[in-house]
Amino acid sequence: MKAGQTIRIALTGLRANKLRSSLTTLGVVIGVASVIALLSIGRGSQAAITSRIESMGTNLVFVSPGASSTSGVRGAAGSANTLTINDAEAIAAQATAVSAVAPYSQAMVQIIAGTENTRTQVLGVTANYASVRNLTVAEGTFITTAQVNSRSLVVVLGSSVAETLFGTTNPVGESVKINGYKYTVVGVLQSQGSTAMGNQDDMVLAPITTVQYRLSSQKTSSGERTVQGITVQVTSASQIDTAIQQITAILDQRHEVASGSEDFTVSSQESMIETLQSSTGVFVIFLAAIAGISLLVGGIGIMNIMLVSVTERTREIGIRKAVGAKRQDIMFQFLTEAAALSLLGGAIGMLAGWAISRLVSGMTINSSTIQTVMSGDILILAVSVSAAIGIVFGLYPAYRASRLNPIDALRYE
Repeated sequence: MKAGQTIRIALTGLRANKLRSSLTTLGVVIGVASVIALLSIGRGSQAAITSRIESMGTNLVFVSPGASSTSGVRGAAGSANTLTINDAEAIAAQATAVSAVAPYSQAMVQIIAGTENTRTQVLGVTANYASVRNLTVAEGTFITTAQVNSRSLVVVLGSSVAETLFGTTNPVGESVKINGYKYTVVGVLQSQGSTAMGNQDDMVLAPITTVQYRLSSQKTSSGERTVQGITVQVTSASQIDTAIQQITAILDQRHEVASGSEDFTVSSQESMIETLQSSTGVFVIFLAAIAGISLLVGGIGIMNIMLVSVTERTREIGIRKAVGAKRQDIMFQFLTEAAALSLLGGAIGMLAGWAISRLVSGMTINSSTIQTVMSGDILILAVSVSAAIGIVFGLYPAYRASRLNPIDALRYE
């Protein structure tokens, strides 16, 4: 029997039971739509994280303290007090692959303006912190070198802090109180949103020397005041590895430690992106696995319906065999029906998943905006898996139909 004729018979069988075929297809539709929608959300999350890290600046290297150790118990990474402003100045002066250096200190404080107050992080910075970290001042000015040198009581507010404390009023020139001292607001940052380094809008920036001497008491073992990290801008992307080697060598010499036993960590922006993408990749796979359960259920539905169909059409199978249909013709017919159901469901599910992805893109949940990314490989994967599931779960019913004895089938009532 010709393949074309067998396919026509299979499609006729599906049309004869439109409601049942539609309900069977629905399971595949839901599975494919779930896979596409969840994968697009996962990919969007990866893209958003990468974009936010890149928005911090370009060609960055991050120097952070190592882990502290107390009575033989090792603390968390970054808990040691080992980095100082002098380390940052040494890197700027000696590392030829470095174009700018921005050390920072931090402290959690309560900031008060009139009757309003909020608890937030104060970040002590130098004058070039804004250019290194790609920050834009919306109102007023940024911290200056003179203010750092004189330990001035001035602050630059993040956009959300400014809104919390002053509403829609321009706060430049106004005063805020931190730990009982009045600080003058000299600027307000343009909204940056959340990044891997925290929410830039929910921060207050002050001269690094002011934070070190008034808001933080951390010191190295030799008595120097510490910084919580050093952000380094490299001359070009091709010089990142060179810059890391130079920074490591400079700090090894200054801290008098051997290579391999450093009390600090040097990491690049690229390694941070790779680490976060690896973490979110696991999350994306987890989402796909959850959605894949729906496809599995849809496949079981196809098998169930095809087994029912084989039972109902036993006499039809017997007649076809009696007029010359071979086992492979019967098997091909029922496999075609199963594949048609799954492919139809996959096609509709692909459109539904794309529509859901477009619909949720841009929605805000708990102050986080959902971003979706739709790519061809997601669509191909979902439809291919749905087709494979149809064939796999249709294989047993097709085999069972092909093995029916024609005489028994003709006698079946």
